[in-house]
Amino acid sequence: MKPEAKSQLKLGMVTYLWGAQWDLPTLIGNCEKTGFAGVELRSTHKHGVEVTLNKLQRAAVKSRFADSPVTLVGLGSACEYHSADHGVLKQNIDLTRRFLELSRDVGGSGVKVRPNGFVKGEDRRRTIERIGKALRTCGQAADDLGQQIRLEVHGKGTKDPAVIRQIINIADHPRVTVCWNCNPGETIDGSVEANFKRLADLLGDVIHIHDLFDTRYPYGELFGLLAARGSRGWCLSESPATSDPLRVMRYYRALFEQLTA
Repeated sequence: MKPEAKSQLKLGMVTYLWGAQWDLPTLIGNCEKTGFAGVELRSTHKHGVEVTLNKLQRAAVKSRFADSPVTLVGLGSACEYHSADHGVLKQNIDLTRRFLELSRDVGGSGVKVRPNGFVKGEDRRRTIERIGKALRTCGQAADDLGQQIRLEVHGKGTKDPAVIRQIINIADHPRVTVCWNCNPGETIDGSVEANFKRLADLLGDVIHIHDLFDTRYPYGELFGLLAARGSRGWCLSESPATSDPLRVMRYYRALFEQLTA
């Protein structure tokens, strides 16, 4: 019998709900205390790591992470590419490049972007093509900067793994990868395997996870599928806010370690 693959997955967090109100020293300190090894810094939150930082400020962020055991996994943007307005689309593409430059400067390895739904009244194929072509441009910028584009499986309609596959096929760039997002509705007869296999070869270094105690989503199966592929990537918690974050984070880490054992 073939031995089961040992998981090499790493646990971190997204500063979306946990950590949204923490400044950078507090964020890093809390991750150290609870055994969270990495973070994705979401834009607009209290840590203040934004594209407006100057050269010295960027160097200070990079140094702060370098002096800690916590890895800056990357940045979380809200850049999206579905708009039929060329000006809006160009703004999002230009902002993506600025986030990629920031990620490089502060020591990150990539930027999370997203599809955010279809354009009302427009043929879905046209929207998919627009998103894919925009991502190809972003992938070229990521290549120039040694970064990774992480397309979150997100948005009404666009979060369908089959749609994400079409988008990535049009982008057709090795720097454009998928950030699995553990969305409701991905299971078939209680299993996520069929939809996971649609995107498995496109996964980047990061996936987002949510409440691990929620038995409606087969986290144990997902982690097993990732381990079987030899994944050494980051599983970043995007769970709801809590009034007792350090205690919850310690329990979360314990459950993660059990599920990935």
